[in-house]
Amino acid sequence: MTVAAPVGTKLANYKPLGNGVALIELNDPPANTYTHEMMRDLDECILAARFDDDVHAVVLTGFGEKFFCAGANIKMLASVTPKFKYYFCLHANETLSRMEQTPKLFIAALNGHCVGGGLEIAMATDIIIARKDAGKVGLPEISLGVLPGTGGTQRLVRIVGKRKALELMITGQNFSFEQAKEMNLVNDIFPNEGFMEKVIEYARQFVPPAKASKAVGNIKRCCQSGAEIPFENALTLERELQQQLFQSEDAKEGLTAFVEKRAPKFKGR
Repeated sequence: MTVAAPVGTKLANYKPLGNGVALIELNDPPANTYTHEMMRDLDECILAARFDDDVHAVVLTGFGEKFFCAGANIKMLASVTPKFKYYFCLHANETLSRMEQTPKLFIAALNGHCVGGGLEIAMATDIIIARKDAGKVGLPEISLGVLPGTGGTQRLVRIVGKRKALELMITGQNFSFEQAKEMNLVNDIFPNEGFMEKVIEYARQFVPPAKASKAVGNIKRCCQSGAEIPFENALTLERELQQQLFQSEDAKEGLTAFVEKRAPKFKGR
């Protein structure tokens, strides 16, 4: 399912799909390369999802079937000043950090090629699902004489390890979704037919009534923030987030359902 944006709409579009799931679509054909304008639109979409009480999981994808995102728009980069490029990268860092720090699940649906800054965006999500035989991934910035400057050097190291990340970035090679899955860069590969419907169905398993969305969000916070601080501090963070959950309606429902030997019906509260 491709959700096409009407002509004249923004370069990243936010659309609630109901039942706790929303879609964010990068929309700048043919390759969905991002400019500062697209990144600002994506930032707005992330904030919209953050404040939407009816949304607990977000699927992020690209318009069309050939590209999730081919990275930063090279023509734009070639035409602006070094100072602009710096602030462009800074804002992109802030945008992706906002996505990582939002206690809701973000799932990247790689509907096509995902390279350069496109992969940097995908790596900032929580789960990556790729469409079988639909494209490749990679960080080829070395061929332009630059580095992956939207968090790529740091996120790739944390996902695949220092030696492999260094090799991939200095060779600039693109590789298949299957290879990406072997490196734990991609979580799963779904069949081509009905890809988006399957990803959205997959996302709905993490929202009420199936899952306690506050618990999902707090687990994300533990993993995201806890991995970046000393272990004892991470345990403190875990305890505080657990205490928040103990006070939630869903925790009471989960414990009661267990005692009563029935399936819980979570409400996201």
